Amino acid sequence: MKEFVVLIDNSDNPVGKEEKIRAHELGLLHRAFSIFIFNSENMLLLQQRAKTKYHSGGLWSNTCCSHPRPGEDILDAAHRRLKEEMGFDTDLKEIFTFCYKADLDSNLIEHEYDHVFFGKFDGNPILNPEEAENYKWISLQELDKDIKENSSKYSFWLKNCWDKFLIYT
Repeated sequence: MKEFVVLIDNSDNPVGKEEKIRAHELGLLHRAFSIFIFNSENMLLLQQRAKTKYHSGGLWSNTCCSHPRPGEDILDAAHRRLKEEMGFDTDLKEIFTFCYKADLDSNLIEHEYDHVFFGKFDGNPILNPEEAENYKWISLQELDKDIKENSSKYSFWLKNCWDKFLIYT
C-alpha cells in the first residue's frame, strides 16, 4: 500500500499530496510531526529506529515521528502513530513548529515542516519492531552531552530541533 504525505507551502498550507518515498526523493516540503514523551522524573523516552527503516535506520531519535495522511488532523495522526510505533497513547500538546531540509542516507532528502508535541507517560512502551528496535529513558542533561559527543548516533531532525526543544523544557 502506497503512503502519501501532505505537500505544503512555507506557511503550512496544503498544496497537494505525493507518495511518501517520492516526496523524499525529490525533497518536497511536506507536513510532519515529532513526539517527545517525558515520564514523571522528567526523563525523555527515546527510540532507536529499526535498522530496516527506509532511512536513518539504527539511529536514536525522539519518541515517535511521522507524517499525517492527506485529510488527517495532525493531532489525530500523532496519536495514531504513537500507538502504532510505541504501543501506547497519552495526552499530547503541540509546543512549537520548525522547518528543515537535510540530505539523508539512501539519496533521500528530508524537507519537513515539523509540528512538535510533548506528552507524559510512566510505563514501558511495547515497540513495533518494524519501527523501533530499542528504547531508553534518558535525562535531558545526559542526552545533551551525548548529542554533542556522539552526534552520529542521532537522527538529523532530533539534532536539528534540539536547541529549540531545550527552550520549551
